[in-house]
Amino acid sequence: MTKADIVTEISNKTGVDKNDVLAIVEGFMSTVKNAMENGENVYLRGFGSFVVKKRAEKLGRNILAKTSVVIPAHYVPSFKPAKEFVDSVKEKVKVAEHA
Repeated sequence: MTKADIVTEISNKTGVDKNDVLAIVEGFMSTVKNAMENGENVYLRGFGSFVVKKRAEKLGRNILAKTSVVIPAHYVPSFKPAKEFVDSVKEKVKVAEHA
């Protein structure tokens, strides 16, 4: 599903113009991104949490050059779905059985 698909679905369900929905969706994404860039986590009850996780410094290897490189500690964005969200997906999405 793409952003355009999300906008179309919300527009169809709510009757709100697609351009207005697009502005709201982009505003939401921008707000979440800005919060995380400032080190803040975003919690959406029943949906999940957008959290900033710290990655520790580690030693990486360049196999072609046969050298080691220190990868400094850094932060990465992460999403942790809420338990209700996980349970709903588990219930509704079935594993395909192979014959």
